[in-house]
Amino acid sequence: METLSTLVPAVTAGYGHAKSIRFLDHLMARVGVDGLVAALRYPELMTLVNLHEAEVRDSVALDAVGVEPVALADYAAVILGDAMRTGRLLPADPGEVDWLDADWYLLRLVAVCAVAIDSDCL
Repeated sequence: METLSTLVPAVTAGYGHAKSIRFLDHLMARVGVDGLVAALRYPELMTLVNLHEAEVRDSVALDAVGVEPVALADYAAVILGDAMRTGRLLPADPGEVDWLDADWYLLRLVAVCAVAIDSDCL
């Protein structure tokens, strides 16, 4: 069974569009849904997510063409890989996260999910 941690090497190795979509889908299930719901509930959190979204778009947008799933998944895999290397894992239960006090990497991954939705990558 594929998980985010097993897909990180596959995505960063350039395994293509299908694995990138699966990675983004797993990311949405693990942090995106709960993080975005919390952002809708708390305007201050939405502001933070929007700032992260802008940074994500600046990092992965291909000129005026927009955002491609492979580039977005690769970006998210780097963020997740860096977090995992420093001992910060995704929450076992994202519903238990205090999203108003969430770590930077979680907010950035939620922003990746928001960009994926806005860019029709999911």
